[in-house]
Amino acid sequence: MPRPRVPLLSEDRIADAAIELIDSGDGFGVNALARRLGVTPSSLYNHVDGKDAIVELVRDRLTVRYLAEPPEGGWEDVVVSVMRAQRRMYAAHPLIVPLLVGKTITSDRVIASYDRVATALLEAGFPEDEVLTIVAVLDGFALGFGLDLAGPDVVWLPQQPTRTLGRLVESGPTGAARSDRVFEVGLELLMDSLHVRLARIAGR
Repeated sequence: MPRPRVPLLSEDRIADAAIELIDSGDGFGVNALARRLGVTPSSLYNHVDGKDAIVELVRDRLTVRYLAEPPEGGWEDVVVSVMRAQRRMYAAHPLIVPLLVGKTITSDRVIASYDRVATALLEAGFPEDEVLTIVAVLDGFALGFGLDLAGPDVVWLPQQPTRTLGRLVESGPTGAARSDRVFEVGLELLMDSLHVRLARIAGR
């Protein structure tokens, strides 16, 4: 029997199937992924050495989908572009988030994305001993707002009269419109604080 021209398994196919499996809410593991792919677990192990390796393939694949184009411009453009892309990624795949944050990042492509942000911050004048801290703050910001976008349309539903919150909830936007507005205001506040910090550093 002739061998198929296209291999049955590839890292991209494994990653895509893993993303679909995790997004579905079904149990995620090597055996479950092998069943979804229609192969044996031993065949899967010929390409990956376990669940952690699969998670890293997923991380890499999502980076290709959402962060493939390196942001251009000054440090502000780099930060804003990456924050918006990461938020879209986390919002589209909220069930993947716990797996991503629970594993050390090793993917070359993902590391390169973080490196671009770190380099932009360093070249802007942020101290070397603060750059990784700022990168972690930015990561947490994008992650939180990604999950916010994936959350319920109505975040607050008071069961008793309130002095202010209930009125604001009734008159304010809901769903994606609320999340988009909160994210953009939050991003503006974050960028303002980084500008203030950079100015303070420059004035030392």
